[in-house]
Amino acid sequence: MSLFDAFRALFERTETKAEEATSEPVTLTDPLAACLFGAAPTHSNISVTPATAMQVPAVSSAVELIAEAVGTLPAKLFVRNAKGKEADPAHPAFRLAHDEANDWTSAAELRTQLTQDALLHDQGGFALANRVDGRVVEFIRLEPGSVEVKTDAATAEPFYLVRHGNARKAVRYDYRDVLHVQAFGGSAPIHRARNAIALAIDLERHAAKLFSNGARPSGILSTDAKSPAALKNIADMWNATFGNPSNSGKPAILPEGTTYQQTGLSSTDAQFEQMRRFQTEEIARAFRVPPTMLFDLTRGTWSNTEEMGHQFLTYTLRPWLEAWEWAYARVLLTSEERTKRFFEFVTDDLLTVSHEAQARSFAQYRSMGVMTANEVRAARNLPPLPGGDVLQNPYTTSAAPAQANNDNPPETEKDAA
Repeated sequence: MSLFDAFRALFERTETKAEEATSEPVTLTDPLAACLFGAAPTHSNISVTPATAMQVPAVSSAVELIAEAVGTLPAKLFVRNAKGKEADPAHPAFRLAHDEANDWTSAAELRTQLTQDALLHDQGGFALANRVDGRVVEFIRLEPGSVEVKTDAATAEPFYLVRHGNARKAVRYDYRDVLHVQAFGGSAPIHRARNAIALAIDLERHAAKLFSNGARPSGILSTDAKSPAALKNIADMWNATFGNPSNSGKPAILPEGTTYQQTGLSSTDAQFEQMRRFQTEEIARAFRVPPTMLFDLTRGTWSNTEEMGHQFLTYTLRPWLEAWEWAYARVLLTSEERTKRFFEFVTDDLLTVSHEAQARSFAQYRSMGVMTANEVRAARNLPPLPGGDVLQNPYTTSAAPAQANNDNPPETEKDAA
């Protein structure tokens, strides 16, 4: 639900027919009202907002991992031709996707910011496409709360209402003028996993309280005193002496007839570490990130960590990359241009496991005649060498047979023999 629709539902009166009952008022404890303040109710009664969710290490790590991966992978504009495809750096759209979004923001930084917005806000991340003579010259990031996504009733085309600064009236923009990326189903992961995030916050608070008390639970004071005043004095004396964690370990001097019995840790206290680890796994599921990439190495091995890296590219990043490729194409290319040109991310760096594995791959490509020596050197950021643009297998010799001393071809010499 958009912010506008929520306000309308809260503060506008609904016209009802005479035979229908009057609609019930919406209170501030209603889930609808919670949407107005960027929070949704949770089972733990803990408010989960983008700010509070990012204070959970697992959430922060997942958001940074996905957003920075999308930002750092190079995006290029390709053109289809008889040879297959090749990069098209001469096209004006190439610079906006590969180099810089505007004079102060790189293309990688803009993708990182908008992907983070989409991971934290249901409406997604937005950037306004400024045009000069019909051509996009820069992208300017918009705050998610300043944009409202609407649908034209006649054409079913989306359009955007944007409030700039303190302007009271929103400006309408066509769908070709706003770069927009959104999480699956139009719901941010922190919203779908708000109960898991709230429980992680609650467990962290519990751990902080436990260790602020020297990792010792409360005890029971038994005394012969009967009057309320005497009981209060004993409790005040105990709290004043041992309520401060800095006094932990000091000897206790109790009034006559008073004994202290320490209570043990409950089963919940003893297992909260396992519970916190499970919440990390729950948050990893919400973001579709392998737990090992959130530094939970409980079940991590050398082999499955490598495989999880491939799964991260295939099942986590790929939907985001495809969403970005289409977002770029929708804004930067016309319908005619999209028949020949397309945006694509170069993901080779994520598939590189080690220098040894990469060297074996290059050797196989060279022996298969797929890559030249200079293409391998370019991949390693090395300058080209003379004669390095020839496709040949360097591990075999293909010298031509020696010619006879006379001018006759080999077939003639063979027949003469």
